[in-house]
Amino acid sequence: MLTHPTARWGSGGQGHSRGLYLLCWFLGTILVAFLVAPLMALALSQSGQSLAGVARMGDVRDAIALSLEGAFLSAALSALAGVPLAYGLARTTFPGKGVVAALVDLPLAVPHTVAGIALLMVLGRQGVLGAPLQALVGLKFWGTLAGIVAAMLFVSAPYTVNAARIGFEAVDPRLEKIARTLGLGPWRTFAQITLPLARRSIMTGVTLTYARSISEFGAVVILAYYPMTAPVKIYELFLRFGLDQAAGASVLLLVVSLVLFLLLRAVSHGGPSRESR
Repeated sequence: MLTHPTARWGSGGQGHSRGLYLLCWFLGTILVAFLVAPLMALALSQSGQSLAGVARMGDVRDAIALSLEGAFLSAALSALAGVPLAYGLARTTFPGKGVVAALVDLPLAVPHTVAGIALLMVLGRQGVLGAPLQALVGLKFWGTLAGIVAAMLFVSAPYTVNAARIGFEAVDPRLEKIARTLGLGPWRTFAQITLPLARRSIMTGVTLTYARSISEFGAVVILAYYPMTAPVKIYELFLRFGLDQAAGASVLLLVVSLVLFLLLRAVSHGGPSRESR
């Protein structure tokens, strides 16, 4: 009878496994403490009264709402275009495939101020696409929600593409072939077999895209300073009023983001997994 390795710590010959697990947890605990300590210090620096005062500031609430709206649109667009791209990368072979994959990952390595400048050159008033789009359809990206979404999408879309690609690659192609032999067409096979099996990875990628979009500052502040998203507003509060108000707004954004992030992760991990079937 097979059991999970963690259930055999006390059995003979498992000392090495137990030592490995303990080392992993020890090193992991150090990393978690490093990640949590600054956030805890920030949260503990604020009283309930100070948070309530910041929450009553209409411009702060508007900035947080704008960040959430822009992040939602960014995540939706990344899913709409990124999931098909991920499927193509996972299931097809073509010359230059490695180059395409590298280009998708490139925004993760580009400093976000550089990303903002690059986007401004393309989507700005005199940009390659910005000027024609404004002239033809009245769409502009500077100082608008469209600019905020474009900046968020540029820096966060790779998370959706990469996670979805991993999910599609984990789906056994033989399952798709069996579905085709049973009479399902390519579209129904994708919708009823491939997509559900890769759902968790896709949702994980979309969740990471949403979370990353909320926190984006560098690209947004260059392409679309106004209207202010939450990170931009927090930076302005820091410059104008110092640390106290900026810290209060930061904690408020952290609380809202944490609640939404937990909800999204619960949705993305809901339902039966492939391994449990």
